This record gives sequence, C-alpha cells and structure tokens, in this order.
Amino acid sequence: MGTTQLESVPEPKYWHLKTVLSEALDSEFSVGEILPNERDLAARFGVARATLRQALEQLELEGRLQRRRGVGTTVAPPRMGVAVGTDEHAWPGASGDAWQPADSMLAVPPAAVATALETGAEEPVHIVRRSRVSHGQPVAAELLYIPADSVPELTAIDAPSGAPRARAVLRELQRLELEGQDRAVELGSARADDAKELDRLPGAPVLVVTTRFLAAGRTAALSVATYRADTCRLTFGDTGGVEIHHGPERQAS
Repeated sequence: MGTTQLESVPEPKYWHLKTVLSEALDSEFSVGEILPNERDLAARFGVARATLRQALEQLELEGRLQRRRGVGTTVAPPRMGVAVGTDEHAWPGASGDAWQPADSMLAVPPAAVATALETGAEEPVHIVRRSRVSHGQPVAAELLYIPADSVPELTAIDAPSGAPRARAVLRELQRLELEGQDRAVELGSARADDAKELDRLPGAPVLVVTTRFLAAGRTAALSVATYRADTCRLTFGDTGGVEIHHGPERQAS
C-alpha cells in the first residue's frame, strides 16, 4: 500500500480511508492475502487505530475482508452463488431443501420466540438446528422453533436424538397444510455459538432472516437463519425464496 497521508475531506475520515483501502485491495492484494497489522496500517495512513478499525469493519461488512481465527484480516473471495431457503409453499425439510439437519431438542425458547409462536412463556418447543454449506464453506446456520402441537403425532420412538430426531420433527411438520410464509431481514452481529458454526469471530457482521410458517391461521413454526454477511448477498424473487449471488456477473441457479 502507498504511504500518502489522508487529506482533509468532508466525509468522516474512516469513510475516506475505506475508499483508499478498497482501491488498494483491488490493485495490490489477491484473494486470501493477509493484510498488514493494524499498527502498521494506521502509521502508514496517518490515522488513529480507532479510525482504521472503523474502515476495516465497514469493508468486512461489505464482503471485501474477512477476519479469520488465528490468521488475521484477509482479502475475501467473491460472494458465493447458491439458492437457499424454501419455496413459498414448502415446509423446511421438503424435497430439494439444501439445509442439513444437525440436531433437535425440546426446550423453552427465548421470550421473543414464545411470543411469536403464541406459546406459554415456560412451554418447551422443538428446536431444530440446521446448517448450510456451499463450496465446502459454511454459509448459514438456522434454529427452527416448532411448537409441540404442530407435530402432535411425534413420539420418542420416532425421534431418538441428533440428526435423526431433527428429521423426524421435520417429517411430522410436513403433515400440516402450509398456508404461507412471511420473512424479515436485519443486520446483526454473530453470537458466540453462531460464530463458531460459521467459522467467524464473535461480533462479525451477519444477516438474520426470520421466517414465519403459517398453518391453521397461526404460526406453526419459526425459523431464525443467520447468514455470513461477508459471503451472502440476499435477494427475494417472486416466490419469496432467498438467493445468494456472486458479484453482478454471476447469478444463482
């Protein structure tokens, strides 16, 4: 990178620095290359480390950089292109669903989830944990909350433990007639458990997609899916499905 000091500009210093760094990433660095440490970068550009940190965080949010455990800050590869989510009229776990069930347990959900499901504050629900891997890289983690009365025929024999239990819960859920879905997307920070599953550092930017599955006039299941913001660009098509794209030159199938 060059050694030109930043000049006075109308926008915040970190924003101007982000632009300078982005140009350097395009011209001087390759995918996977490790950036110099914060002290060296701050000295080179004549800014405080706090300003540098803000610029790096913004570039990470935009998918240009990745923070990797035990490695440092590296230049990120292009965003992957793979369709995720379910069809507007399909339950989780239906044919063609690319999510991989990992486990399921019966437990009391967070208060906000209980409110959305209209269950009692201390009423246990089935919590199915699923993950999504693309090109050998983890891209999303999901917690699917299902009230017991959405899967009334489920028995202990049908649902042992681990992935088999998760699949049994999803099979029973598909007995209901799905009336529709609604989704919301918000920017968030990776919690410790999500960060570990997604191979990110805690606090890394993520996109959280919350989906309500409706049946019999109520919320029959609630999905909270966490996507890596450095990997995923989410778009919503006519079916309501979520897609992840590469850059503008590559589309998901």
